[in-house]
Amino acid sequence: MSVAVFLTPQHPDGVEVDPTRPQLLVTDQSATRGDGVFETLLYRHGRIREEEAHLRRLAGSATALDLPLPEASHWRAAMQLALGRFHESAGEGAEASIRLTASRGVPGESGTFWVLVSAVSRSAATAHGPSDGLRVVLLDRGYDAAAADRAPWLLAGAKTLSYAINMAAQRWAQSHDADDAIFVTSDGRVLEGPTSSVLIARRSATGEVTLLTPELETGILAGTTQAAAFEVAAAAGWKLGYGPLTPADLLAADGVWLVSSVRLAAAVTSIDGVSVPCDPELHRVLVEGLDAAL
Repeated sequence: MSVAVFLTPQHPDGVEVDPTRPQLLVTDQSATRGDGVFETLLYRHGRIREEEAHLRRLAGSATALDLPLPEASHWRAAMQLALGRFHESAGEGAEASIRLTASRGVPGESGTFWVLVSAVSRSAATAHGPSDGLRVVLLDRGYDAAAADRAPWLLAGAKTLSYAINMAAQRWAQSHDADDAIFVTSDGRVLEGPTSSVLIARRSATGEVTLLTPELETGILAGTTQAAAFEVAAAAGWKLGYGPLTPADLLAADGVWLVSSVRLAAAVTSIDGVSVPCDPELHRVLVEGLDAAL
């Protein structure tokens, strides 16, 4: 089931609408141009995970698009309204995904803003471990590592509604005997997945573990789950670092993961048809740590 709540001038803290009925005008620019931003949060263990981090990232993405947003307090109120209605039907404490969407709206009018709460299948979200991980292909993103600085209008690092390329990348992967993809720059830097951040772990000869993720300067989205994973790794005594990372680094790692708010951490076990290891102990620390952090 799903619950939808719209934030309107008359109801700034949200009003519930029927998610099975049309709610957007056909002229809304989220539909005609993909002109807007969004965030997806996880409700688990009785609270919204990384709520403030997601609201900050939503605001940052909107700033990049010069898109005015409702104040964070209104988003919080709308989320609580939607969650309350969701739990009336699904049961108190039921796990849920929460999607916040901000559209530029109808030309000449104010924006369109809504919250959608839906059920989550946790078994499906955490099924990918070292023994049944993801088969991944590397896909050229079509620009070099300096493009984000050189061309800020590309909106690299903003979480926009324009996800056609991301979805096309996943379909390409699935049509080529893979589960997902990792984008790389034209000059060979690892970026991110279509809907996820990339993490790799290295274990030294002395047993020291380092957790790494690509550098943000390449224009990737700052991952909230990646940040939480770094906190877990630091608590476990691992070292932390940001790239640059190359495909060779992925293949030489002791663990590669795609991480996102709802899926948490999914192990990668092959890249372009080449098997990559995933240390079971490192996977356990990361997955259990992320779950406990919630």
